[in-house]
Amino acid sequence: MTKTDKNSIQITDNKQINEQQIPQYKNLEDFDYFLPEKLIAQFPLKKRDNSRMMVISREKKSVENKHFFDFINYLNEGDVLVLNNTKVIPARLTGRKETGANIEIFLLHPASNIDKSKENSPKTLWYALIKNLKRLKPDDIIYISDELSVKLIEKGISTQSGPDENLVELIFKGPALSNVLEKYGEIPLPPYIQRKNIQEDKETYQTVFAKIPGSVAAPTAGLHFTPEILDTIRKKGVKIVYITLNVGLGTFLPVKENNILDHKMHTESFEISEDTAKIINGALNPENEAKKNSIIAVGTTVTRTLEAVYKKYGKILPVKDETDIFIYPPYEFKVVDKLLTNFHLPKSTLIMLVCALAGHDFTLSCYKKAVEEKYRFFSYGDCMFIDF
Repeated sequence: MTKTDKNSIQITDNKQINEQQIPQYKNLEDFDYFLPEKLIAQFPLKKRDNSRMMVISREKKSVENKHFFDFINYLNEGDVLVLNNTKVIPARLTGRKETGANIEIFLLHPASNIDKSKENSPKTLWYALIKNLKRLKPDDIIYISDELSVKLIEKGISTQSGPDENLVELIFKGPALSNVLEKYGEIPLPPYIQRKNIQEDKETYQTVFAKIPGSVAAPTAGLHFTPEILDTIRKKGVKIVYITLNVGLGTFLPVKENNILDHKMHTESFEISEDTAKIINGALNPENEAKKNSIIAVGTTVTRTLEAVYKKYGKILPVKDETDIFIYPPYEFKVVDKLLTNFHLPKSTLIMLVCALAGHDFTLSCYKKAVEEKYRFFSYGDCMFIDF
């Protein structure tokens, strides 16, 4: 390979890579930090907006300890706030075989649309994880209730980025699967929440703006918002728009490769509406550059969606697509200016994304301070706002 200029390297297949994109931090251990188990939040706060918020400035390398109800003070008229309006489905089902064996099923994503050929017995195909899978063979039926049963179609379907999945058929009574799941399913809390589900989780592990069912995990940065906070933000002249990215199982999966460049990201589906695309593009290309407003992503799911679309199309389009984009330092963000996000697991792809935006060393120093200040971590925990 030969150098062509100071910013690029010529590769034999005529592709170019930017020298700034060669990662300085590519070992998994580079994204580790010490976290006492007692700081992992097991329950949400009674008031969503009372969570603590660490505000960090990339430019000043400063850290402020605030609360989420202060978030409005960091927004300006004309800014664009982007939220993920996906809704978590009650994807965890518990049932029994005819033999009496207990079986737990974790629904992941649909494999087909509902078959309406039998009016009184609709059915649908899903991919799922199954505990006690060795007790099952194809065509076995797991009985969840009188209204819902699950038939195993195929075992051990290989996936590129996670555990093997299984194809199952959901057989239920009534016109809508969503109603049956709501009645008999449980919200699939993350594995680091070491307790049983309670009824309140169906509300608290859901954003107040959740609308489109399809996720098996919440976009947790959005959990801090209340209707009152959103109303105050609108009254300040901030434009609130929504994308939909269905959060998959991959958000819980650990990175196993020591070299992060060998990690294969999971694929997630998303959708961007025409109105959302128009408003974001208007902020990206303002008529008056001096009056450019910030695009603020609420969560890593929003960040990945916006950056993936821009990378593929060169702008934000109204589109329905999938992405397996992997963002780690160094990465040049094309759309997102600022980010509101929760505190993430050590060695996760999520903390890698945060390091890409705020800087590796600065991010880990902030996480160390968060531990010292006893912030609450992960899904039901506190949040961080990454400013300029």
